[in-house]
This record gives sequence, structure tokens and C-alpha cells, in this order.
Amino acid sequence: MILTRHQSEETERWALEGYLLSPEFDFKQLCCLHPCEVLSYLNSLRTDEQAAGNPLAPIEKYQEVWACGVTYSRSRDAREAETDIKNIYDRVYEAKRPELFFKAVGWRVRGTHSAIRIRKDSHWNVPEPELALLINSFGEILGYCAGNDVSSRNIEAENPLYLPQAKMYDGSCALGPGICMTKAEQMRNLAIQLVIEREGKIIFRGDTSTSRIKRSFEELASYLTVEMTFPCGVFLLTGTGIIPDEAFSLTVGDKVTITIDKLALENRVEP
Repeated sequence: MILTRHQSEETERWALEGYLLSPEFDFKQLCCLHPCEVLSYLNSLRTDEQAAGNPLAPIEKYQEVWACGVTYSRSRDAREAETDIKNIYDRVYEAKRPELFFKAVGWRVRGTHSAIRIRKDSHWNVPEPELALLINSFGEILGYCAGNDVSSRNIEAENPLYLPQAKMYDGSCALGPGICMTKAEQMRNLAIQLVIEREGKIIFRGDTSTSRIKRSFEELASYLTVEMTFPCGVFLLTGTGIIPDEAFSLTVGDKVTITIDKLALENRVEP
């Protein structure tokens, strides 16, 4: 069951499986439901009108996107190799408490077929394909979408305290193409693929699986919501297990496609 957001005439409308939901649909209300209540609520508002055009980012302007770091061993190893400050990422990987950081507010998030960006003051930039959880106001998981946590690796490598500058800037976060509304247990072993094309040729391809994440999705959600409330719900990027080697950096014109199970998020790098 895929939930998408579309531009419809002069307003934005949500759709379920390609059919627009009634204008009465309220994403805030959806995020105040328990998982067992979601299906009946969405079906009660489904119309016979088909959605048209590319979907927008499946997030409301007032919502937040947070992110987790070093949840895959690949991410730990890459970050240990890139920085002179040793053991910090290994300690995070092994620690009881996960790394959590703010990524973007909803109005900054790009959707599929929209442009992502790389920082002008960074020479080493990579996409980070991640499963993004939709978490309700109770801290429960309602579904997931594909996410791109675009990052400036040399800025973070210079000093971990520069993480906000490496992670947060215009065009650094993309979500889409829609939200797969499903239970957390259905997300345990999803295939994740990253493909990067330049001038029509594939220059990088990588694969991983959500089964390789060290921590459970419920654990990550609980740490995010233990002392913060999200009355309108929140999205949580769960970390990346695919990182190109040090010789690779994104450049303007590259096309980045992130596929998680049946969801494909496609973005081109623009100035």
C-alpha cells in the first residue's frame, strides 16, 4: 500500500495506490493513528480519481527529517578511514546509544525527479541511500520510503563537529517516491541498491540489505522519541550501508537512483 503526494490543480493532494484521497485527508491525523488503524482510515478516504504527474516529496512542509549514523559496519569502516580522529565511529557503532542528528525540515526535502545538490565548498560529496521510517506521534512505525542523505564527506572528516555543515544544506535530502505503509517486521530484509550515472553511463553500483543494520528499527525510533515529541509524526533515515570509495565524488549532471524493494527514488545533481 503506497501513499504518494501530488500537485493537483492549485493544491496538493495525497493518493493511495495511484488514486487521490479526499481533500478531507489530513496527514497530521494519519500520524496520530496507531498502525492497526491506518488501513481503514486511508481506504475510507480513497476516491476513484487517478493521480497524475510525478509525485512530490511524501512529507508535509511542517514535518521534520532526522537521521541515524553508523548503523552499518560499512559506514563505520568508511568513516574511520576518512578521519584522523580514530575510534570515534567504532565507539558509536558499538555503543548502546545510537547517533542521531537533525537532517531537514519538510519544505527543504526534494522528491523523486527533483534536483539534489552538492556543496560548493566541498570536494568530496556522496549520496547515502537509506531506508526512511515514518514514525507516528506515539513513536510507532507506520511505513517507510527511500531516502538520500547527501553528504560532504571531507567536511565531516575534517572534524566530526562539522557534521551539521556536512549534512544540512539546500538540496541535501530527498525522500520518495512514496511511503510504503507496512509493519516494521516487513522491513527487516529489504534490498537496497544505489546506481549513479554520468553522461549516460553507470559509474557506480552498490547493493546492501536492511538485514545488515546493527540496530532494530524500533530501537532507533525509541531513542529519537524518548525525550522529543512529534505530534505531526517524523521521518527517520536509518543509516547507509553503501558508500563509494574515496576516489569517487558526485558532480553536477550525475543521476542518482536509490531503489528499496519496489520504491525507486531518482534525482539529478544540479548547481
